[in-house]
Amino acid sequence: MQTILDKLKLHKDDKYKQFQSTLIPNIPADKIIGVRAPILRKIASEQCKKSETNEFLNNLPHVFLEENNLHAYLISAISDFDECITKVSSFLSYVDNWCTCDIIRPKCFHAQKDKLSEYIDIWILSDHTYTVRFGIEMLNTYFLDSDFKPEYLKKVADIQSDEYYITMMKAWFFATALAKQTDAALPYFEKGMIDEETRKKAIQKAVESYRVPEDLKKLLKDKR
Repeated sequence: MQTILDKLKLHKDDKYKQFQSTLIPNIPADKIIGVRAPILRKIASEQCKKSETNEFLNNLPHVFLEENNLHAYLISAISDFDECITKVSSFLSYVDNWCTCDIIRPKCFHAQKDKLSEYIDIWILSDHTYTVRFGIEMLNTYFLDSDFKPEYLKKVADIQSDEYYITMMKAWFFATALAKQTDAALPYFEKGMIDEETRKKAIQKAVESYRVPEDLKKLLKDKR
């Protein structure tokens, strides 16, 4: 019987593997198969209703990057919130790179934001880099529009970490917040409101963003 790993290896692309090794340097090259994202999404779509999929999701840790990325696509497709949050919570401690982390985007979270916010509060206090990154990403994705509260900005500002991939997600969060919730977010771009590395990266991202107006970009450049 063909396993899920067998299916992934059928789509091995050595050039793409080399590209991914450069893009995700903390993953050893021998742990990357080289499967492109559209193929992974197609396999995930095919696997969603197959009996061996649940066994795959429970068989942690995986060995290859693509197994983790496929896992992320599969749990993102789960429609029941309680089942999805259980699978996500079980998986997060095994996530070991930014790519896998950023693939996890469960659509069912949108309808259960009150419950989701409770888990976010736990995730952002984790000592695991990619669990914290995921928690910030969920705030960035679901809580900067109609469900926004100024306290979310402080929650992210209070995260203390020297981890590059946490800093970059914090910066992305504040740049997005500036575009969507300008009055609340702008004070955080003053020196001393957030750690300096996050502030600089957030300014850079905001200046590069098409969603931030030119007059605000000029103001940010003066704050560098």
